[in-house]
Amino acid sequence: MTTARRVPQFPASTPAADLYDVIQRRRDVRSEYTGGKIPDDVLDRVLTAAHSAPSVGLSQPWDFVLVRDESTRRAFREHVLAERSVFAAQLRGERAQTFSKIKVEGIVESSMGVVVTYDPDRGSPEVLGRHAIADAGLYSVCLAIQNLWLSATAEGLGVGWVSFYREEFLRRLLDIPTGVRPVAWLCVGPVRALADTPDLERHGWRRRLPLEKVVHYEKYRHGLAR
Repeated sequence: MTTARRVPQFPASTPAADLYDVIQRRRDVRSEYTGGKIPDDVLDRVLTAAHSAPSVGLSQPWDFVLVRDESTRRAFREHVLAERSVFAAQLRGERAQTFSKIKVEGIVESSMGVVVTYDPDRGSPEVLGRHAIADAGLYSVCLAIQNLWLSATAEGLGVGWVSFYREEFLRRLLDIPTGVRPVAWLCVGPVRALADTPDLERHGWRRRLPLEKVVHYEKYRHGLAR
């Protein structure tokens, strides 16, 4: 059972309606990739959208490593599956049974990998706005990832964020310099369709919280989102 989403209602012809539609259709894709080629102009638009994200102090601390090589992707997939086994070994009972049905990556099925990195030295030492919040640069990279994800959805592409990996392994695999952090391996490519329900909800891993459980007024209300 899933919680109904409260979506603002706009006339179908307004830009706001298109934006909210993309946000609601966006999925973390695992199994629906076709393996088809991404047209160069589409990829350029998606990357441009990502690079247009806001960033602390206009530092633009991201880079995008495009990975199409099959041997590289297979090596990464083997590492991810090994890490999946590490996590699975920690589970017991119903949780283990539920997780056994969940696919955690689409590395070789997708058309390519886009690895997004974070360079904390870009714009240093005077990064305007980062002096009190060290992670502000990392947040900026996450905004670029969200821009990429939503624009890819609008273009009819699927995106899947792979998180079952060790950063040092990915750094070595892609020759990422020391000090630059690999934040995300994104599987990107055309899909047969985007699922109506997110995989983790469909498999019963977690249920989406209703909006009223996560909205606080004036001060944080403890225990609201348990």
